[in-house]
Amino acid sequence: MSMNELASDLSRDLDGSFPRLVEHMSTRLYWGLRRMTGDGDHAEDLSQETLIRAYRALREYSPDRIGELRLEAWIWTIALNLGRNHLRDRSRRPTLVEAKAEPTSHDLEPPDTAAWQARLAQLSAPQRTAVVLRHVVGLGIEEIAEATGRAEGTCKADIHRGLKKLRTIMEDEHDD
Repeated sequence: MSMNELASDLSRDLDGSFPRLVEHMSTRLYWGLRRMTGDGDHAEDLSQETLIRAYRALREYSPDRIGELRLEAWIWTIALNLGRNHLRDRSRRPTLVEAKAEPTSHDLEPPDTAAWQARLAQLSAPQRTAVVLRHVVGLGIEEIAEATGRAEGTCKADIHRGLKKLRTIMEDEHDD
């Protein structure tokens, strides 16, 4: 099912169709936010909060407005705003370290995830966001531009520069 079809279904039956939206977006939101925040627990919380806020907003929208939404870009706009707010708030508070006894369901990941997280952390925030939305989440340039509120050309440049920097980082790692 395409996102356009899902938006159309949501416009006709929000409560009946919203679980499909959650099913389609929750894992993608989690992994995109995890790459941006570097923390699985926070990414899970932000993913859930994104979907809650989306549902609340959709309840207030007319069916015509829901049907016309570029749904995925709209949801990513919510997620990115929540992620930015989280990172800003986190930078203002001391970090507490807590041992985890059991991994969460989303923690089944490739063993080099920590290495990728460290590499992505070396990019500027706009580059990291653009690279993650393009190559982890799979959004198109137009959707990234809409979600981030940046021009398409700027998003393309962020992706290009971010990938170039990642290549340099990886080459430096290989030379060591």
